Amino acid sequence: MEEPEMQLKVKKGAGGVLLGDVQGKRDQSCAVAAQTTSGKVTDKFTESMYVLANEPSVALYRLQEHVRRSLPELAQHKSDMQSWEEQSQGAIYTVEYACSAIKNMTDSSVYFKSIDSLLKHAIAMKDQLNAAQGRSTVAPQAKNPPASS
Repeated sequence: MEEPEMQLKVKKGAGGVLLGDVQGKRDQSCAVAAQTTSGKVTDKFTESMYVLANEPSVALYRLQEHVRRSLPELAQHKSDMQSWEEQSQGAIYTVEYACSAIKNMTDSSVYFKSIDSLLKHAIAMKDQLNAAQGRSTVAPQAKNPPASS
């Protein structure tokens, strides 16, 4: 650092004594040096606070506090989600079972049509047998006249 230039002004003081008054660049350089030094101190202090605030142990502490505060809520959400999943799985199973039953009913329509036609055929055969039996029971009565008393 360079020595600042000094200007010396001489005044006559009381009693004829000479007084030296230092002015000029030295005062300015002191002010600049003070500002520079205070700026460096402020920067170092800010940096130190930043380092302390972001130190790994502080970060881990903050993480721990965050987890401690948010974990119960997250656990409740997880429990709710599991419950909803179980209910959804039950509903899905019910719907799949109903769809399977409907598909099986649709597939069995062929069998129902076959059963229907067989029943109609059986009813027709029964009617024919009844008609044939009715003729055979009516005919013998006509051949045998009722007995007179």
